[in-house]
Amino acid sequence: MKILGIQALKGPNIWSIRRRKLIQMRLDLEELEQFPTNKIPGFRERIEALIPSLITHRCSPGKPGGLFERIDKGTWMGHVIEHIALEIQSIAGMETGFGRTRETRKSGTYHVVFSYIEESVGVYAAEAAVNIARALIDGQDYDLEKDILTMKKMRERERFGPSTASIVDEAVARRIPFIRLNSSSLVQLGYGKNQVRFRATMTDKTSSIAVDIAGNKDETKRILKEQAIPVAKGLTISNAEGLQEAIKKIGFPLVFKPLNGNHGKGATINVKTEAEAVEAFAYAQKYSHRVIVESFITGHDFRVLVIDNTMVAAAQRVPANVVADGARTIQELIDAENKDPRRGYGHENVLTEITVDRDSMDLLAKRGYKLDTVPEKGEIVYLKSTANLSTGGTSIDVTDMVHPQNVFICERIARVVGLDICGIDIMAENLTEPLTDNGGVVLEVNAAPGFRMHLAPSEGLPRNVAAPVIDMLYPPGKSAGIPIIAVTGTNGKTTTTRLIAHIVKNNGYRVGYTTSDGVYIQNSMMLKGDTTGPVSAEFVLKDPTVEFAVLETARGGILRSGLGFSNCDIAVITNIQEDHLGISEIHTLEDLARVKGVVVGAVKRDGWAILNADDKHCVKIGREARCNVAFFTLDEKNPVVVEHCRKGGIAAVYENGFITIKKGDWKIRIEKVTHVPITFNGTVSFMTQNALAASLATFVWGFKIEDIRLSLETFVPSAAHTPGRMNIFNFKDFRLMVDFAHNPAGLNGIKDFLATLDVEHHTGIISGTGDRRDDDLREVGRISARMFNDIIICQEKYLRGRTRENMVDLLLEGIREVNPELPVEVINEGDKALAFSIDNARQGSFITIIGDSVSHALEAVQAYQDREAGIRE
Repeated sequence: MKILGIQALKGPNIWSIRRRKLIQMRLDLEELEQFPTNKIPGFRERIEALIPSLITHRCSPGKPGGLFERIDKGTWMGHVIEHIALEIQSIAGMETGFGRTRETRKSGTYHVVFSYIEESVGVYAAEAAVNIARALIDGQDYDLEKDILTMKKMRERERFGPSTASIVDEAVARRIPFIRLNSSSLVQLGYGKNQVRFRATMTDKTSSIAVDIAGNKDETKRILKEQAIPVAKGLTISNAEGLQEAIKKIGFPLVFKPLNGNHGKGATINVKTEAEAVEAFAYAQKYSHRVIVESFITGHDFRVLVIDNTMVAAAQRVPANVVADGARTIQELIDAENKDPRRGYGHENVLTEITVDRDSMDLLAKRGYKLDTVPEKGEIVYLKSTANLSTGGTSIDVTDMVHPQNVFICERIARVVGLDICGIDIMAENLTEPLTDNGGVVLEVNAAPGFRMHLAPSEGLPRNVAAPVIDMLYPPGKSAGIPIIAVTGTNGKTTTTRLIAHIVKNNGYRVGYTTSDGVYIQNSMMLKGDTTGPVSAEFVLKDPTVEFAVLETARGGILRSGLGFSNCDIAVITNIQEDHLGISEIHTLEDLARVKGVVVGAVKRDGWAILNADDKHCVKIGREARCNVAFFTLDEKNPVVVEHCRKGGIAAVYENGFITIKKGDWKIRIEKVTHVPITFNGTVSFMTQNALAASLATFVWGFKIEDIRLSLETFVPSAAHTPGRMNIFNFKDFRLMVDFAHNPAGLNGIKDFLATLDVEHHTGIISGTGDRRDDDLREVGRISARMFNDIIICQEKYLRGRTRENMVDLLLEGIREVNPELPVEVINEGDKALAFSIDNARQGSFITIIGDSVSHALEAVQAYQDREAGIRE
């Protein structure tokens, strides 16, 4: 059994549109293909003993124990590994349950697919599940606890904290997309110009001045005191003289805490002697040179949360403690408390495990206790001086008990300090009486306060405190998204994307778009290269200047990691034709259609799928779409379009020389095809299809016919507008065209165009791509032999695992099948091949550079053209 590869899918994908976080593992069972589980003696007993919780897996029988029934009857190991990977994640505190195991075309090789919560843990679970299965097959012991602990640690490093996670979850519930911007807690909500950012519980609305004030406890106390808000009496000190002054002025008992501390680190409470004060001062200085010394106020520790100047929650915080039973030691009581299922590692559960540290030992020592002490029954033994949940504290919701006067005080504090999300620490006997009556004081004001105590209190009602955060960031009427048009297909994607972007720009939007040659924001190329995957899509969606996104979306990115966006408004599929078959388990056009169909699956229910009615695979996708569908066709009498429009549907058709929108029985003519430059006077049918698709997509979005018409007229095929797409250069004695056609359908389109030219001699420079099938390369040769009077093979790059000689031989085989006498030169250096074609060009001939035969062909040809122009001058 061997793992051939593991991929983490992060967006809508071929396995599921809704379940976006999936691990796809390619697994070769090798000899185990001959041994289903019922042929492995003792396997059922061993797996049940190691992972008894698998009893909950219902599997195909649809009831608890269903998986074990399948194991008894005999199932293949890939299926078992899928369930193991899911269950060990759940045991590690990441409950998840979607899985699929499907055999590939190669017998014994499977795709094992399962959901994950954290990517690194999902990958680890895949590998661990295989190792567990091997041990179970061989009857060997396996340390499952080690894996579980490792996954928990990985989860804590990677996962969002509870506060960040709650805001993200609330956003997702409202269909607001998010992008994680770093490995920590920096998150973008929304796309483009409508994005907002937050980190933990600080937002891009949070005032930096307010954060500075809240971070300086001394400054906070001074400002609050000036505003007649009750605060604890205290001083800020930094040396021994200051310590003596504080003791003299404030008097015992005292509290010591670092000026810039958080989470209670470095704090010591109820200091009653000078010796204790010296030690507490030294401890606080480990975290901050300047230390706050305050009078120790008796009462309870409360946290009040104010969001957007409104109090939304309040909790009483109780420091970590154990209640003595008169029989067990303090350490035994701690161990027992940590077994509470509500406690867990880090932030995995409502409560955090209690750990013993210096603070714990100091508190015990003040009472004359050690860890092996057995306190009297009923005694509460406190183990922390502060009530932070991160150190094992608990919380009790008291939101509904807060006196209106205290609500007013807290909301006023948030305004005085200037925080949009504000946590206020109060020491008082209760919050049911005004602080001015019961002697309560404000201890601290916190920027980025934790939400966990309010989201999941150990007692009382949980409060959805993330909701008011989203209400503040996205008030009624503010959109989180920007319009997204995604374009996919086999041929014509880039030209259609560019034409749609051109129309959008002409309608006043700042547009970001991705293509196979680069990422553009408005008119500027930001990244160069094939940028049609999810990373490039995110690049556009992260840009705060972008108002409209047009995203070319290729099959490779979908298969590698899914779509780079959660939903789109419009999806365009130009066509589904033979290309890239035999790669990544995509062997047929039906397979390819399933990949392209992912884009349509991601369209919003009220959005549109723009589909090619002349392509049966696109038509099938349209029948299964869960959104609005509009078709485009070169044949007005296409039966699919006729029936579609009869039912009131919308289509774009080529009729009587016009690009026309049909809406039911109505016709709206946009423009004559001869007036649309990219159609080359109507001679290039696939360019007409691109114009139909772009016109239809922008029409259903709502752009006016006259604006679409103007854009079609001004979109000129050139190295600027459509680089590598039928770019024609005029020389003195010949013409030359560069087109990046790279599959049979694309070459046939070029062939049809060349046939319309009044040219006696055609020269072609061709190449193949190494990851295509042998016959695909031969077909490039066959079509080329029908197009050209002589050919130059230039296999300079894109070998992709093949030898150059092998690829040249396959191209030659195809050429010789059609025309054994055709003159062929093999020049595997792009510059030399181009120079040879130009030096030997006949008067009036036409040279065509196909695919990526010549590196930087556009720049090289333009340089030749510039040199010729210079000679003329």
